[in-house]
Amino acid sequence: MSDGPTHGFDTLQIHAGARPDPATGARQTPIYQTTAYVFRDADHAAALFNLQEVGFIYSRLTNPTVAVLQERIATLEGGVGAVCCSSGHAAQIMALFPLMGPGCNIVASTRLYGGTVTQFSQTIKRFGWSATFVDTDDLDAVKGAIDENTRAIFCESIANPGGYVTDIRALADVADAAGIPLIVDNTSATPYLCRPIEHGASLVVHSTTKYLTGNGTVTGGCVVDSGKFDWSASDKFPSLSQPETAYHGLKFHETFGPLAFTFHSIAIGLRDLGMTMNPQAAHYTLMGIETLSLRMERHVENAQKIAAWLEADDRVDYVTYAGLPSSPYSERVKAHYPKGAGALFTFAVKGGYEACVKLVNALEIFSHVANLGDARSLIIHSASTTHRQLSPEQQEAAGAGPNVVRLSIGIEDANDLIADLDQALAQASA
Repeated sequence: MSDGPTHGFDTLQIHAGARPDPATGARQTPIYQTTAYVFRDADHAAALFNLQEVGFIYSRLTNPTVAVLQERIATLEGGVGAVCCSSGHAAQIMALFPLMGPGCNIVASTRLYGGTVTQFSQTIKRFGWSATFVDTDDLDAVKGAIDENTRAIFCESIANPGGYVTDIRALADVADAAGIPLIVDNTSATPYLCRPIEHGASLVVHSTTKYLTGNGTVTGGCVVDSGKFDWSASDKFPSLSQPETAYHGLKFHETFGPLAFTFHSIAIGLRDLGMTMNPQAAHYTLMGIETLSLRMERHVENAQKIAAWLEADDRVDYVTYAGLPSSPYSERVKAHYPKGAGALFTFAVKGGYEACVKLVNALEIFSHVANLGDARSLIIHSASTTHRQLSPEQQEAAGAGPNVVRLSIGIEDANDLIADLDQALAQASA
């Protein structure tokens, strides 16, 4: 099918990138479980390796099943191309890899998944990179953190764990003025609730493990390229604007234009970092995306109902769900996230750390796991798990204090979920 503007989201989530298999007529995208592909002849092989022709060489770089997923996610996000990889964490490194060099830095939101904070504050130092963390609601602080070595701003559209919603347009304006890309992690919102490229983002990353797959079966990541950033406007991005010695002096931006970042991420990133998505994982994610809009509608509906119930409960100190009328982000949700504020949020339990532990242990329907975005409802005490490596100050800044638990609301019966929380809170407060 033609992925034109006349097709709606519900159609594209099923059809984008997929065509009947030309050899067999199979309607569902096959799992191409192969490592390598036969070249037509020596000239064909040389053209592929020289990036003069698009095709399949080796599954570390490209695979037909993964290619369908890449096209589908790029279409849903409104990007020109995408590169899938082995996990959301891999996607973050893949997004930064063409932009960074020793001595370079990024400006990152304080409201990020704990593993991302650790990756940015600790691990990337081994590459000679660094990160400055700021409250992205404070635009003056964002501007003040940018210096001549800054290569990107990084945020989450709906932040994990607290469910805070980001004003992407405001951050994009700051990034544009500084001549650097805005990278938005859209895992928690998905393109059904938010399309960051429409608000000015240059790159979008996903942990496809979460809502896109939706069933907790496989890990994966994706980087979507808007195709709108001018990588040659300055000398800040030599990997994309300057000659690449590994390809006989080819300049990616000059040669591939809007697809420069995508081609670089495959030809250099996947080639040398090797953070490849396997075709079976791509297959599971493709099947999950087919029901994305239906699931997200139920996720949001349930989250709205459960958050309101928790907010009215005397055993709860506060609820961070941005979809509540009482939230300081409620107007932002109406303006930028009209289909809802997602299904991820936290609430503070009276009784602190010990009460949180009792609550988690008493739940029966909610699963206590280090994941989110599943069809099942999930809970975790972030301070003792996903954000455990952070300092108390970092935990508080991220919205993961010791008295806080994170909920990922699934698509079960909302009344059953409320009953489960009710009995668990009774035990936690006993």
